[in-house]
Amino acid sequence: MTVNKIRRLWDEGKPVLNGWLSIGNSFTAEIMAAQGYDSVSIDIQHGALDYSSVLPMFQAMHASGVVPMARVPWREPGIVMKALDAGAMGIICPMVNCRAEAEEFVSFTRYPPDGVRSFGPTRASLATPGYGTAMNSEILALAMIETAQAMDNLDEIASTPGLDGIYVGPADLTLGTQQGRLAPAFDREEPEMIDMLKRIVAACRVSGIRACLHCGTPDYAARAVDWGFDLVTVSGDTRLLASAASASVARFRQLLDDSTSAGAR
Repeated sequence: MTVNKIRRLWDEGKPVLNGWLSIGNSFTAEIMAAQGYDSVSIDIQHGALDYSSVLPMFQAMHASGVVPMARVPWREPGIVMKALDAGAMGIICPMVNCRAEAEEFVSFTRYPPDGVRSFGPTRASLATPGYGTAMNSEILALAMIETAQAMDNLDEIASTPGLDGIYVGPADLTLGTQQGRLAPAFDREEPEMIDMLKRIVAACRVSGIRACLHCGTPDYAARAVDWGFDLVTVSGDTRLLASAASASVARFRQLLDDSTSAGAR
């Protein structure tokens, strides 16, 4: 039986909606996990948090049934394995630029003989009864394509044995390929950037792996699914909190101004 819900959804031909956590707080994680996402990822790379926050965040997410994942700070075995031992069912690894780096990353996520992961699933064994070497076929290994070098090596990276997918961060992909011509941002509309995204989808299809994209809005995420992306992340906790608070404040100011103007007549 497939334990990882993401794999099950993909087997059914369905796209995955991923949430994103940058605030190091278990209550925030619990709230986000309860909103209907298929998976929720903790951003250990750029988030305002460290490993001491990651473990209770995974614990808080458990009751919702979402698939817990993490973006690690770097292609380093210690943090990859600790995130997995804490209960991550998928690892997103930044700045993978060539086949050798992709192979190394995949090896960190798999127990021997498929990789070099050390055995010690401290919390994962409690979150997933029977946790063991069979998890090699459940854990997701997603490599981030973010540079011109990575795009040059796209086909070789995508064909890496054991790699489950490519995760695109548009901001770094813009920085890494456009030589300062475009500011980093999500939801690119430039034809050359959209062509690049579609190239990544095509490479993933050829190699039989999944294409994943970080988006800023639901509208753009829906377009990405139409292009062939299998997993889309829509915004994240910090942006969602800021936008909701900003909209609430703006609405109050507007109503107050309208009331004041009406009273002055």
